[in-house]
Amino acid sequence: MAQADSTDRTADAGGTDTARSGRSGGFLGLRDWGRDARGSNTWRRGLVIAVLAVVTAVLLAFHAEVPNSVGNLGSLLETFLPWVGLAVPVLLVAALLRRSATALTALLLPVALWANLFGGQLTDKSGGKGDWTVVSHNVAAENTDVPGTIRGLVASGAQIVALEELAGGHLRAYETGLADAYPYHAVEGTVGLWSKYPISGVSPVDLRMGWTRAFRAQVATPQGPVAVYVAHLPSVRLKAEGGFTVDQRDVSAQALGNAIQAERLSRVLLLGDLNGTMNDRSLAPVTSQMRSAQGAAGDGFGFSWPAAFPMARIDQIMSKGGLQPVDSRTLPRDGSDHLAVAATYRYGS
Repeated sequence: MAQADSTDRTADAGGTDTARSGRSGGFLGLRDWGRDARGSNTWRRGLVIAVLAVVTAVLLAFHAEVPNSVGNLGSLLETFLPWVGLAVPVLLVAALLRRSATALTALLLPVALWANLFGGQLTDKSGGKGDWTVVSHNVAAENTDVPGTIRGLVASGAQIVALEELAGGHLRAYETGLADAYPYHAVEGTVGLWSKYPISGVSPVDLRMGWTRAFRAQVATPQGPVAVYVAHLPSVRLKAEGGFTVDQRDVSAQALGNAIQAERLSRVLLLGDLNGTMNDRSLAPVTSQMRSAQGAAGDGFGFSWPAAFPMARIDQIMSKGGLQPVDSRTLPRDGSDHLAVAATYRYGS
């Protein structure tokens, strides 16, 4: 009986301790989520993880404040800004392994900011049937399958096709292969425009590069003239001694923006490889006055480069004036290191 009484008292004590622990566990009992060997509870652990979560949130919220004065880090960050969100699942795993409520709470900040910046891009924003389709494609000077690229362009059903990085040896192949589907075309330097509608008023756009990589043309669509700009802005480079080199690209972006701003026609299309994303502040001379087809009518991010594993959308289709994008997408991979991008438009007022 004495042994039984001792057992009963032990059981009662255990029950009392459990009840007391339940009462002192804090919100959802998180305060006692597995104490470590030193007795630290879940709110005291994982402070480093929490700090990293806050840093991630700061980068998302204040990316425009990251200076370009050192290696153009601001533009580099903005080019790959959506990928900053990958820090969240990594930190989440660390927070769970550390059993840290503090870190989990801090992670709500970057999650909310990423969702605010990019959540809308994850939904399908297409708006039904359009009137015409355009395609832009950096076909790459080292294209490994030019015939396949041509077949893909024709199969797109686009009325207007812009090509960048037209190498001299491949130009004739594109002119021949696209002739039946597109009776009108114009080529200036290394960029070209193919159209089912008549083209006129072709004139180079000076990108301050010393050779032609952009031009303006007027396309006579059934609903009226449209000014079409085809552009291939200078490439950017990551260099050990210079960081993310974008100076020449930025000068050319300003020149292109000036040309578009001076355009007399109200309906304007820009098709090309801009070597920058819509988030990149250095493309503001262009992006501030035009609307991205992907942003307005795309499904997902529409990353176009590199084709093997797309990480950024540097190939753009933009418009201003009475042109309403109703669909935006990328085309299947071909012999280029870029994916072709396509957009369908509806005429507006």
